[in-house]
Amino acid sequence: MKITHFIALSLGIITLMVLGFDASAASHDMAATLGGLPALDPSGAWSALGFAGIVGNQETVMKLLDGVEKSLADFQAQAKRELQEAGRVSVDVKNALEAIGDKQRELADEILQLKQKGVADNVGNGSSHAVGWGAQVIKNAAFADFARGDRQKAKFNIQNNTVTGSSTTVAPDRRPGAVPGASSPLNLEALFKHFPTGSDMVEYTRESVFTNSAAETAEGSDAPESSVTFTLVQQPVSTVTHWVKISKQLMADHLALAEYINTRLMWGVQRRVDNQIASGNGVAPNMSGLFASGNYVAHGYAAALVGTPLPKHRLIRKVIADMKASGYVPNAVLLNPADWLAFDLDLLASTPAALSAADIANGFAPMLFGVPVVESNSITADTFLVIDSLAAGSVYDRQEVAVEFSDSDDDNFTKGLVTVRAVRRLAMAVEQTAAIRGGDLTPA
Repeated sequence: MKITHFIALSLGIITLMVLGFDASAASHDMAATLGGLPALDPSGAWSALGFAGIVGNQETVMKLLDGVEKSLADFQAQAKRELQEAGRVSVDVKNALEAIGDKQRELADEILQLKQKGVADNVGNGSSHAVGWGAQVIKNAAFADFARGDRQKAKFNIQNNTVTGSSTTVAPDRRPGAVPGASSPLNLEALFKHFPTGSDMVEYTRESVFTNSAAETAEGSDAPESSVTFTLVQQPVSTVTHWVKISKQLMADHLALAEYINTRLMWGVQRRVDNQIASGNGVAPNMSGLFASGNYVAHGYAAALVGTPLPKHRLIRKVIADMKASGYVPNAVLLNPADWLAFDLDLLASTPAALSAADIANGFAPMLFGVPVVESNSITADTFLVIDSLAAGSVYDRQEVAVEFSDSDDDNFTKGLVTVRAVRRLAMAVEQTAAIRGGDLTPA
């Protein structure tokens, strides 16, 4: 209603400015025009209006408009008298009206800005939305006392309502998906050959003992006989799987988050496969991994035989030499990351330090005596393996990792849930145990 009065005030002022200075205009028409206007005294309200504009609060502007209406009564009476007595408005009143015109435009702009900022819809109307800092200052009783001149300074305790966002503040920038947790690299499986299989059981013949009796033989003499024994090995296909439940709303409304869950489940399966390739004990349903009993050759070195300094380096070098002597070509040294750190620290502690400035600046190359080092959390700390992976074994894939969905599990249908399951089926076949050598990294 006050805004309506203000619009009427503006229109009346414009009419007065156009007609009030024309001596031929009928005085009763001017009086009739001014009769419907609120009262205004331009001498005291404008500085307060300027302060209201700085604060930016519509409630204050509306209160000031009340004062504007009351003050106009004096000016209205003066204008009527001048029109009745002289038939025109004085120069002083003319100047006041011009000032009123300028100020009314400023105030109109202020109201427009308040509406654009959304303050007009939320301050003083009982809204449940968060109240901004400026509005909290304006509504405070201490501010009212300060504005009236009853106190020289005021202190306000402001409640922060903008942390979580609302219709009166900036809403949170919600990013799609989810921030992933740690996912260590999976390095072991890629070292081995892969073959597909359509069965639940993989069988292969492993050479147990080969006696090579090949020798030069004189013409007419009997050729020497060599011998070889074999062992039939059966390796069942293992199933590695896990699942989670999510709501149908999550799948429908947050596709990025649902895709994250799918990817995370797949990584979980692959992480377990990596662990089984290293340490599976071969007892169903486990895979038969590299460290399983009978799948590798223990290095057989005691601490006294290894020697010092740098005993870990010496041990690896000896095992590499033994494998080459047996006819294998080592292509990987498998270590836990903590043990690979120990190799670097041992070099730094050696006298003189075996690391150059370039090694320290660029990082120690993951290589020991020409054989690449493969770090894996699946390798138990303080153990190691030196392998010829091309000869050591193969991975037989029955089913690559897949993600499956079902709403028929348990009470999913009635609760609006979906079971998401990741599954993979495969077998690890260690075919030449002599191509895998290792054991304790710090032997007794």
